[in-house]
Amino acid sequence: MNSSLDSQEAAGMELNPADRLQEAVSLRAEGDAEKARLLLAKLADAHPEDAQIWYQLAWTHDSLGLEREAVPLYEKALSLGLPEKDDIGARLGLGSTLRTLGSYGDSEKLLREALAKYPQRREFNVFLAMTLHNLGRHAEAMELLLVQLAETSSDEGISSYGRALSFYSDKLDRVWS
Repeated sequence: MNSSLDSQEAAGMELNPADRLQEAVSLRAEGDAEKARLLLAKLADAHPEDAQIWYQLAWTHDSLGLEREAVPLYEKALSLGLPEKDDIGARLGLGSTLRTLGSYGDSEKLLREALAKYPQRREFNVFLAMTLHNLGRHAEAMELLLVQLAETSSDEGISSYGRALSFYSDKLDRVWS
């Protein structure tokens, strides 16, 4: 019976990679990341040129705490080319993962490149700020965060001081006399 399931599963991989990919994404979202990882690994073997499979496999490794294994998977997905939404997600995932692994210089480089490509995507600034903090560049990190907060917050108390937050964002160490 297992061989029948295996052959059905293999046929499904050949015939419906998009459906199987969605199944894996759903499994991860429902909390069964390990089952999703196994399915995605089989899909990647069967469809090695599908960037979205590699991206989802990387993301799943990340969600399982397998950051070191996720890095080459993110790199593979990015090298194959992704649609914009997934490209943004893969760049953010890789930049964040590099930071958690202590590869701060690589994280900064990748996140700055992502910002150059997608300047309106504020999430890159927030993750870059965390990396800058790890690099000991606290004032630069705070500046990025304060600007993001001032420009995006819908909180009435914060938004009423948005101009002040923006003004002081790059003057945190200045002493006013």
